[in-house]
Amino acid sequence: MSTPKSPQSRLDELQWPFRTERVTIRRCATSDLGPMWNYRGIPEVSKWTSWHPTDREDWDTYQGDPARMARTLVFEHENAIAGDLMLMIHDSWAQREVAAHAHGTQAELGWAIDPAFAGRGLATEAVRELIRIAFEELGLRRVTASAFAENERSTRVMERVGMRREAYNVKESFHRDLGWLDGIEYALLAEEWRVAG
Repeated sequence: MSTPKSPQSRLDELQWPFRTERVTIRRCATSDLGPMWNYRGIPEVSKWTSWHPTDREDWDTYQGDPARMARTLVFEHENAIAGDLMLMIHDSWAQREVAAHAHGTQAELGWAIDPAFAGRGLATEAVRELIRIAFEELGLRRVTASAFAENERSTRVMERVGMRREAYNVKESFHRDLGWLDGIEYALLAEEWRVAG
């Protein structure tokens, strides 16, 4: 009996890069770690992300991990990295008897943008294309994104791309500086995206 391939390996089968009017989305390469560090090391950026790298070595070690790199994409504007995206494919929950039907059917999305490129709608454009890739190129059935509820910029991106709020969790996320905070989760189904498109 063969072991099923990792759902994440499906990204290897796509024809990168993907382009929109203003952004180019491609797989993250080791050579991107330096340009990404230039904004990921800024406290304003890492305030709402899952970690704040202590220094460049910490960034390279953690972000350079093969499993992390496999789910990281970068988006460029005018040939410069404007931000990064996460597309983490995983199984939907299913009962054991039908678990094979849920293998690799949904993804969690994430993003960060260099403040030098903020305020132009580039993150929204990149996330909108990321959703299209998830549904059209990968054939996924559902995408989700979550954030601290106080992270209004990310919430606005989720709403602009047509995601709907599914959960508001009271004091369920522990922030390194602010303590226990509320968390939110947004989601979108492929059929909702097709109807809205």
